[in-house]
Formats: sequence, structure tokens, C-alpha cells
Amino acid sequence: MERFGIDALRVDAVASMIYRDYSRKEGEWIPNEFGGREIWKPLSFYVIPTVLLASRCPARSAWAEESTDFSGVTRPPETGGLGFWFKWNLGWMHDTLDYMKLDPVYRQYHHDKLTFGMLYNHTENFVLPLSHDEVVHGKKSILDRMPGDAWQKFANLRAYYGWMWAFPGKKLLFMGNEFAQGREWNHDASLDWHLLEGGDNWHHGVQRLVRDLNHTYRHHKALHELDFDAYGFEWLVVDDNERSVLIFVRRDKAGNEIIVASNFTPVPRYDYRFGVNQPGRWREILNTDSMHYHGSNTGNGGVVHSDEIESHGRQHSLRLTLPPLATIWLMREGE
Repeated sequence: MERFGIDALRVDAVASMIYRDYSRKEGEWIPNEFGGREIWKPLSFYVIPTVLLASRCPARSAWAEESTDFSGVTRPPETGGLGFWFKWNLGWMHDTLDYMKLDPVYRQYHHDKLTFGMLYNHTENFVLPLSHDEVVHGKKSILDRMPGDAWQKFANLRAYYGWMWAFPGKKLLFMGNEFAQGREWNHDASLDWHLLEGGDNWHHGVQRLVRDLNHTYRHHKALHELDFDAYGFEWLVVDDNERSVLIFVRRDKAGNEIIVASNFTPVPRYDYRFGVNQPGRWREILNTDSMHYHGSNTGNGGVVHSDEIESHGRQHSLRLTLPPLATIWLMREGE
């Protein structure tokens, strides 16, 4: 890792060395001495390298691509875990992509696909992966999975990225997705860089959005400092399935908050009121519907002020315009 400058190691299909019945039918495997299906001894195959990596290359990390609910993948070996830094959250990936491919009129019936992930989010240190596995073998590109015409496909993708970057967990975006390549990945050919040639277009808009998401994410600790701590996340609106609206707060150790609001329908939601924890002046720091990203430029004029009007069980509230097929982030600036 030192010689070749490798930042991280990903171990594929960890489940195949955890479970005796992995890809085996009934009768093709023998239970362990406790009657279970775990393979305990080979687990040291993971523990030893992760311990060595932590001691010799503390700036590097090891990631597990593990698709089951095996407990302790990211726990330290001394407490019985496998010692990985992070685990791919494949459940989050499948649920959210299944949701996003739906026509917006049907999303209200599948609201739980975006909320379910928080029920287990603090059981491991998760990565939110949009990997090479999701853009090959007839699965389509991430862009091409989005419903609607070209404008709606790009708007859906931008809203999804805004949701993903704000949701607890580290981010993994496979190459080509950062500028919304329309074709599946082909390992025998280069990426479709020609999409970024010529005049400014929708692909440039997605590329600028990913750049701004990264910069804003790094700048505001509330978006990443407490990814694996329950204090770092709180739902503000979780049950508005009829309008496919979801709003939550990300929080840092100092109590600073970022509000994240997503509208997953093509209908703008004007005068949308919801309760907030902290009254004051809130600035819109990111809007995936901005004209800068080739959106419709619907928004809130930069700044909104809270009202002393009770909503959602809180004494103060904000009244926002939620753009169509968009995610917005707001930062509290003061009283």
C-alpha cells in the first residue's frame, strides 16, 4: 500500500467466508459445532490484515463489501469484530435506486424505501455505494434508471445525489457517474468524455453539482462529523408520503445544524411549513434545481426566516418553496 500509494482496500463478497451455506443448497453444508452456519476460524483471515493495516498504515482503510446482516463487520477485533473501517450499505443502495426508478406518481406508495435505512444505520460504519456493479450487465447507467424525459432524468439524478451526500455514511461514486454518463460502463472503452465537449449542457450541470456537493460536504462538519452517531441525524418530516417530501437535520458535535429537504415529485411545493429545532435565519447553501446545474431555478431567494408558529411538534417553523425533483440544503446563520 505504501509503495503503490493505495488509499484503501475493498474486500469483495465477505459473506462467502462468513457463512457455510453461502451459495449452497440445503444438505450441501455442515453446521458448525454450535449448530450455526458461521465459519468462525477463517474470520481471522480478515482480522489479521485489518490489524496490520491499522498499525502500519493508520492513514489507510479497509472496506467490506458484505451483503448480509452479520454483526460486527466494523467493530474492532478486540471486541469480537472483523476490524473493517467501513461496510458497504448495499441495502441502502438497492432501496434508494428502486425508489428513484419509479415514476413519481407511484413513489408515495414506496416512501419506506428512503426511510428504512435509518432503522439500522448505526449498527455499522457504512459507505453509501454507487459502484461499478450498478452500471453493468444490463442494469443501465444511474442516469438511465431515472424516469421521465431528459429534463426529469437529470433533475431526478441531481435530487438523488443531493439526498445521498447529506445522508449519514461515506460516499462512493463510480467513475462516469460524476458527469451522468448515459451508457453502461464498458471496461474495453474509455468513459464518454465527449459528453463534456462543446457548449454547456446537462452533463456539465451534474459535474458542477458533484463538485459543489464535495466542497460543501467537506466545509460543514454537520454533514459528516457524526455519521455513525445518533445525535448527528434527526427527522423533521418523515411521513409526508402523499407529496413525497422528506426533511431531516444533520448535526455536528457543537450542535450546528444543516437542514436537508427533498421533493421527489415534479410538482413544486410552495409555502411548505415544517417545524425546526433552532429558530433564526437560514441560508440556502445548495439547491439541486439551481440554473447553475441546469435546473428550473426554483428556490427561496437565498435566505428564509423562521416563524414562531408551531409545526410538527416544534414551537418554531420554516415556510419554504420546495423545487420540483430537487434537494435543498439550509444552514442556520443566526437569530
